[in-house]
Amino acid sequence: MYLFTLHIGKESIGIDFRGNSKSCIIYHFEAPCIKLLVLEMAEMNNDASKKKARTFDFMEMFKEAKQTALERSQGKFEDDKNSAIATEGDVIGPSPSVSQKSSKTGDDLGPSKPQKSNEVESDDEEDMIGPPLPPGLTKGSKTSEEEVEIGPPLPPSTSASKGSDDEDDEEDEPEESLDKKIPSSHEISLDHGSKAVSALALDPAGARLVTGGHDFIVKFWDFAGMDQSLQSFRNIKPCESHHLNQLQYSATGEMILIVAANSRAKVVDRDGFEKLECAKGDPYIVDMASTKGHTAMLNGGSWNPKVREEFMTCSNDGTVRLWDVNAEGKKHKNCIKPKSQQGRKLVPTACAYSNDGRWVAAACQDGSIQMWDHNKNFVNVAMINRGCHMNGTDTSCLCFSYDGQCLASRGGDDTLKLWDMRNFKKPLKVRENLISYYTVTDCIFSPNDRMVLTGTSVKKEGDGKLLFLDRESLDTVSEITVAESSVVRCIWHPKLNQIVIGCSDGKARLFYDPEKSHRGAMLCMVKQPRKSKQVLALASQQIITPYALPMFKETKSTSTKKFEEKVRKDPIRSKRPDLPMTGPGEGGRLGVKGATLAQYVAQSLVKRKPDKYENDPRAAILRHAKEAAENPFWIDPAYKKTQPLKLFQEEEKEEEEDNDEPVWKKQKI
Repeated sequence: MYLFTLHIGKESIGIDFRGNSKSCIIYHFEAPCIKLLVLEMAEMNNDASKKKARTFDFMEMFKEAKQTALERSQGKFEDDKNSAIATEGDVIGPSPSVSQKSSKTGDDLGPSKPQKSNEVESDDEEDMIGPPLPPGLTKGSKTSEEEVEIGPPLPPSTSASKGSDDEDDEEDEPEESLDKKIPSSHEISLDHGSKAVSALALDPAGARLVTGGHDFIVKFWDFAGMDQSLQSFRNIKPCESHHLNQLQYSATGEMILIVAANSRAKVVDRDGFEKLECAKGDPYIVDMASTKGHTAMLNGGSWNPKVREEFMTCSNDGTVRLWDVNAEGKKHKNCIKPKSQQGRKLVPTACAYSNDGRWVAAACQDGSIQMWDHNKNFVNVAMINRGCHMNGTDTSCLCFSYDGQCLASRGGDDTLKLWDMRNFKKPLKVRENLISYYTVTDCIFSPNDRMVLTGTSVKKEGDGKLLFLDRESLDTVSEITVAESSVVRCIWHPKLNQIVIGCSDGKARLFYDPEKSHRGAMLCMVKQPRKSKQVLALASQQIITPYALPMFKETKSTSTKKFEEKVRKDPIRSKRPDLPMTGPGEGGRLGVKGATLAQYVAQSLVKRKPDKYENDPRAAILRHAKEAAENPFWIDPAYKKTQPLKLFQEEEKEEEEDNDEPVWKKQKI
């Protein structure tokens, strides 16, 4: 055990330290006058005595150590200092060594490092702990405020003008306008069919495109597997003779939701093989929440962006239903019933999830937009606006912005409106005169959330347009004209930076820019069409039978005149009637008069005598009255024993009824 005592002014501190060393040094940096006492204690034996403490001059020892450190480090860092001064344009000053920093601190604030005994101090001076600091990290350098450069030093001219050049570039570089951010320099056309393309979907990775239309067919396009011939790799007909209203990939890209004009939505995998089909409800049940599925035509659907197993459908039966993929479509998960202002059933025409999955929005036929909170029950509406669009029109699309603060609605009243989610009572902006003849016309936001896209429709003559509108004012930024066709669907993929539109002429057009777009259509346009492989097959040897050569064959006439004449001469095939008889008879038929039915009828008409009662049927009947009375045969013999005398009902004269008697007192006959 060792005992150390430190005297500071009038106070003393005692420290009990256990160890194998026989001496210890204690420093105190705040007191100006310090007495350092080192006590060397021997093992305490019964006859051991204490040794007197030795007194050291601490300030003198510190000055000697400081001078020694300066001499050692001066030669080592001299070259580094010179190189730093030569290369750097703005040198703050020479970088002092570690010992210099400590010396300055010691001069200003007093002694700042503890000292050991003479033996321990000499060992510490010889071995320097840690690598030396680089020249840039000096006392005067502001390492905490400025970023330290990594790599070789820059030339003086470059380093001096680096900051000013960066600032000038930022000021001089103009901001790119919105119309220049549209990737529309190149175009390719995918031939879907002869009818309108009413559904489009791109997977999240941008590898595959799915198209569906009014021809009931869904086509799958793989950009990496296609060449310049632009052929789809699979065609399916999932819903028989029902046109497609909606196609959408799930958040993971593993499944595709197919919404057709029937009452049963389908989910297929990315290769087109069916995974589930939603159940059909009972149309005879009044309460739609009590039946397990939709009972009328579907209008739209959408996947939940956060819950990958959940999707939503809306139908003409007046319900919006949430489904779970794990339930295999046997029954809906939740049933939402939009209500009118009078509490009656409403038909939802479009539905959508918000990007964070919190809001479930539905547009109804009365022009209202209703929203429910996904975190609560779906009984009460969270937000509602009755006058969003004209009553009686079908709102074709609802789309949330990427920042979640804005909602775009494409109405059947030829308008496009933007709504603020924080103030849902009035629209932010309205754009009118956007003609739409399709109930599935799209409106979407650009990936940078600064533009809104929608299409316009035309009839037989005219050009449809894809409009790019500024989000702040809904003014036209740019437009893409599609000749003699309406723009129905549109997609702007944020990862590919490519735009796909579905048109009424049965084509899906894809726009891209090689400098701004990535992958997608650029993969297939660099591949040449594959050459068809010609297969050489050896035909089996032909065996010629006798009279099989052309010289022995009868030539077949190309005209049917001779064949018809031949059939006409055959009495059986031509069904010829019997010829009139001449002579005594032939073929079992007698040639006498009246042998045929026509002759018999003609002879009977000629030989018949005129009847005087022909025009008086009453006289014709009464001429038999005398004979019937004398010799009854049909009726009288039956009643001869039971009723020999005839009794007839006598006619009674009806008494005149009293006209004054009320009707309800008269006797019912």
